[in-house]
Amino acid sequence: MFDRSIYVNRRKRLIEQVSGGLVLILGNNEAPANYPANTYKFRQDSSFLYLFGLNHPGFAGVLDADSGEEYLYGDDVEMDDIIWMGPQPSTRELAAGVGVAHAAPFLRLAGALREAAGAGRRIHFLPPYRSYNTLLLEDMLGVHHSLLKGYASLELIRALVALRSVKEPCEIEEIRRGCNIGYEMHVTAMKLAHPGEKEQYIAGLLEGIAASRGCMVSFPVILSQNGETLHNHDHSQTLAAGRMMLTDAGAETLMNYCSDFTRTVPVGGKFSGRQKDIYNIVLACNDKARELARPGVTYQWVHLEACKVLARGLKELGLMKGDVDEAVAAGAHALFMPHGLGHMMGIDVHDMEDLGQIHVGYDEETRPIAQFGTSSLRMGRRLQPGFVVTDEPGCYFIPALIDQWRAGKMHEAFLAYDKIDAFKDFGGIRVEDDLLITGDGAACLGDRRLPATVAEIEETMRKG
Repeated sequence: MFDRSIYVNRRKRLIEQVSGGLVLILGNNEAPANYPANTYKFRQDSSFLYLFGLNHPGFAGVLDADSGEEYLYGDDVEMDDIIWMGPQPSTRELAAGVGVAHAAPFLRLAGALREAAGAGRRIHFLPPYRSYNTLLLEDMLGVHHSLLKGYASLELIRALVALRSVKEPCEIEEIRRGCNIGYEMHVTAMKLAHPGEKEQYIAGLLEGIAASRGCMVSFPVILSQNGETLHNHDHSQTLAAGRMMLTDAGAETLMNYCSDFTRTVPVGGKFSGRQKDIYNIVLACNDKARELARPGVTYQWVHLEACKVLARGLKELGLMKGDVDEAVAAGAHALFMPHGLGHMMGIDVHDMEDLGQIHVGYDEETRPIAQFGTSSLRMGRRLQPGFVVTDEPGCYFIPALIDQWRAGKMHEAFLAYDKIDAFKDFGGIRVEDDLLITGDGAACLGDRRLPATVAEIEETMRKG
């Protein structure tokens, strides 16, 4: 945990932005994998972690926005628990450790909420994403589970997004730790990308590197020589010469802060001519985004400018044609990049996505663009110092999508389908870094940037 003063200050700042009533922050419980005593690895709710710092199941926090009083609800362990788990701190001890004055058994929570509701006080809660907490809220608040998201407090959501978006120095340092572990994971993958190697073996080693540091992966490893499938979790293939291996992976630290990198490397260690051509275009998009990202500009604008770099490079190769600005405005480039430039990152790898992406990545000023590809941009709003965002342009040749667009004669003024067809066996490339928005620009997080240029990647693989 961070110092208790961090959590005290966060809770104080939160209730200053809530107009009154009780703020309920539910932690998570253990989730059985196949029977109650055999659970998945526990993952605490990120908002609970942010405000209370306690990485234990079965707790809830309540903040009184009128009186300023704070409560931690949870149950002390019994002897049977101690036998299996060892001695555990009491709820009161845990509360004191994070500066919460009041502690009570979990069963008292429902009564406290009903009493407040009976007095006409507002109960602020976040939209639930786990079925256990959904049913718990239904029971405690008397709101049918199908209606709960509509009753979630927009005021609380906006207050938390405002707080969590700007990372404190202690958070940035923790993300940096995750990035350093991610560096080791990706360099290991590069050195193992030999013909005849199993994708599953490499993916398993990356998970092991994270576990060996007491961490876990920040999301299931994406590793495949079929990089045209954006989130490819199928690791069943054997690497073949002439293909490329796309690896999208990151580490989640003991404090639950995440990293998220992607690199695409040639199997065997040497880019072919056309692989190098496409790779350099994607890297130029990544570099342009980092160059443009700074306080005061919207990430939506940065996304569109990176897309123009993509379209311009593909035009030079003869795969696109016409005016580049018009092609991007029409969305023709999305045949090759059907996703957004990046997303917020922090305690969650897609930070705060459970609170509603429209509240995290957008605001009243910047709204999503309802166009294929750009509509998938998770982060579009104006950047501020302390934001951490991913910078992950890509270029993919997806045969089914190419066939669909060609059959529909989509964007024929901008797409050279005859030449595109020759790339259907190409796969896909993505290059992703984690950026900290500074006072006057953006910087890659981590002590070292992952090998990124063609020369750097080939040299790293040669040494492997």
